[in-house]
Amino acid sequence: MNLKLKTWIEAARLRTLPLSISGILVGTALAVEYNFFDWSIFILALCTTLGLQVLSNFANDYGDGVKGTDNEERVGPMRALQSGIISDKEMKKAMIITASITLVLALLLIYQAFGIDNFAYSLFFLLAGIASIVAAIKYTVGKSAYGYRGLGDVFVFIFFGLLSVCGTFFLFTNYLEIIVFLPAICVGLLSSAVLNLNNMRDRKSDERAGKITLVVKLGGKKAKIYHLALVVIPLFCMLFFILLKKDYRLFLSLIAFIPLFIHLRKVLKIKIPDQLDPELKKVALSTFLFSVLLLISVFI
Repeated sequence: MNLKLKTWIEAARLRTLPLSISGILVGTALAVEYNFFDWSIFILALCTTLGLQVLSNFANDYGDGVKGTDNEERVGPMRALQSGIISDKEMKKAMIITASITLVLALLLIYQAFGIDNFAYSLFFLLAGIASIVAAIKYTVGKSAYGYRGLGDVFVFIFFGLLSVCGTFFLFTNYLEIIVFLPAICVGLLSSAVLNLNNMRDRKSDERAGKITLVVKLGGKKAKIYHLALVVIPLFCMLFFILLKKDYRLFLSLIAFIPLFIHLRKVLKIKIPDQLDPELKKVALSTFLFSVLLLISVFI
């Protein structure tokens, strides 16, 4: 494979994509639970979310690259700008193209969900789509990048949890149930747990580079307690949701918490930050497994 093409694929960070669509799968499962489903909305929602995730990955690579945060001290895999194979101008162009494609997909999704009759709904989701694109870019790009101010967790919780799950449910149903916020909180917190792991792994290099993440603010020990909450609270949210719904098929989704609790035991014992790197994949895939099992359970 051409080295540059391989670098672009790595910059897209395909391993992050299953986590990004977890909220869409959960929102779809909830819509099916309420007897709503549309293939075109489902596919367009998936494509839009994948576009946002790739944009976020490109922007993260660009922002950390031009700021010098990605340097020889970084623990994770080498980034595209850091390698020198892709220039900052090329990455910026890729961000513009990806943002444009994602916006077109979002417009198609909005039209498919609401047509031309529900202007207020269409306008709200258009603004939400634009906000998602801006948020994906501003995470590490620019002087006011919020990922450098300890606000990354808030972004992930809102966009990967609340907006992804509740928004998907609304696209299918055109209304919202308060109870849907429980699974949305679950996905949002688990997604934040992945970011928290990443920040725990990079705490020392981030601090030296001036990237003040929440982990840098909390310190290593408190960050682990925070991580424990990010994994345990979702379990109680789902238990509460299932008991309220009285649909015990949904207990199938809780199988995904078994590897998560095994993961917690390991994280609490780890003392060397570098050893946290393999745990990112475990949490991301467990969150994806949770969403798949929830979707399967509503069809049983």
